[in-house]
Amino acid sequence: MLDSELIERAQKGDKKAYAQLIQIHHRTVEKFAYQCGVKVNDLPDVTQEVFVKLYRFLHQFKHERFTTWLYKITLNATRDYYRKETREKAKEEKLTRNVAASYSTKSAEDRILVFEEDRELHKAIQSLDEKYRHPIILFYFHELSYVQISEVLNVPISTIKIRLLRAKGHLKTALEMNGGAEHGR
Repeated sequence: MLDSELIERAQKGDKKAYAQLIQIHHRTVEKFAYQCGVKVNDLPDVTQEVFVKLYRFLHQFKHERFTTWLYKITLNATRDYYRKETREKAKEEKLTRNVAASYSTKSAEDRILVFEEDRELHKAIQSLDEKYRHPIILFYFHELSYVQISEVLNVPISTIKIRLLRAKGHLKTALEMNGGAEHGR
């Protein structure tokens, strides 16, 4: 069944259609949130927040691209997470010191990184400034066009092109430096 049919049914209150939308798009939301920097332990909360917002605002959805709209909601939920993370930094530091939590984080991280064959690339992407990280993730990992990325990030297409070019340069430098350090050992 097409997203448009499910959306229309969900807008009319069909909970099964809404559940199908979640099932279809859950992995994409989770993956994008993770790639934007949400920590593994917080992925379920952020993903749930995305689908709560989707439910609350589904009636406002017009006939634009649903996935583009969903990326926008996910990006906003991710940014909300960053604000929350800043306020709760001390609390999180305690959790990261917990050995049991780090063990479970590693196994969950391994499951998520099935989609990302190169851990060093993931680390390099995470080190990028947000304005470079998001276009790289959306373009290469979610295969969005410049136009779609422009819509998701509310930035002109020309800016998207420049940011992608600069992001690739930053990634190349970061990966070369890391590779050089490996070979130097």
